[in-house]
Amino acid sequence: MSQLLDHDLLVRLGAIPVEARLPMLGNVAGKHRSPHRGSSVEFAEYRKYVPGDDTRRLDWKAYARSDRYYIKEFEADTNLRVYFVVDNSGSMSFADKGMAKIDYARRIVANLAYLFVNQGDAAGLSVCRDTLHIEIPPRRRPAHLQLISQTLENLEPKGETGLVAALHAVAEKVGQRAVIVILSDLFCDTPALEEALQHLRYRKHDVCVFHLMDPQEIAFQFDRPHRFVDMEDNTTLVVEPNLISDEYQAALKEFLSNVKAACHGVHADYQLVTTDTSLEPLLRDFLLNRLPKKGKR
Repeated sequence: MSQLLDHDLLVRLGAIPVEARLPMLGNVAGKHRSPHRGSSVEFAEYRKYVPGDDTRRLDWKAYARSDRYYIKEFEADTNLRVYFVVDNSGSMSFADKGMAKIDYARRIVANLAYLFVNQGDAAGLSVCRDTLHIEIPPRRRPAHLQLISQTLENLEPKGETGLVAALHAVAEKVGQRAVIVILSDLFCDTPALEEALQHLRYRKHDVCVFHLMDPQEIAFQFDRPHRFVDMEDNTTLVVEPNLISDEYQAALKEFLSNVKAACHGVHADYQLVTTDTSLEPLLRDFLLNRLPKKGKR
């Protein structure tokens, strides 16, 4: 078993189904709602009988009441595909008061991928720096998890982010509806990010965003002058943090507000996560919040 997997966590979370919030298209029978009508046990609607319909699906009780022939239609259940999109740019290697953002992303992906595959769904991985440079197609086989884990373990963050272009590429390449899970610090142009998220939503994907930040990036607590280095383009800036703290906090607040609004604007599942957060409650809340509300499907 990969070192990225938390066996105890998987045992405790294994009973919670991983649900899609939108109808999915799959290639085998599964547990997720499909946009097509089928023959699962959950009734969808009646429609009038037309010649050629399967007469076994006629509702004779409805015929007795109305003297008309009606066909019962049911929701078709299907399996789903999940694509994990991991930002592997230089800033993802930052760590101060928490683990490196890329390490936290590795753990989220490895454990969620296990939960998806364990319930019969397919998991794939896309990794981007300045381009979408690693693509592992989704598979349902448990052995496929080893390839995903090995790829995650070998990631070396560097260079500038190409997240926006990568998301557009994923939107174009993933033909069928899927769950797209994005893991990044989102240090990119927010309006451009919003356009990429809209592209994914236009293609009817179920989008989830884990916005990863080190606690120090939120708190910005320093007691002496520092030389700050941009981990993507290596530019440097020497400043007295106390003199710019208010300006930094204002810019941070605006950044987080704009990112959250961009995600919510396309109905993406957005979570701001600091890398000192315990993984189990994070994933438990993620899974529970995606379950259908009582009385809905």
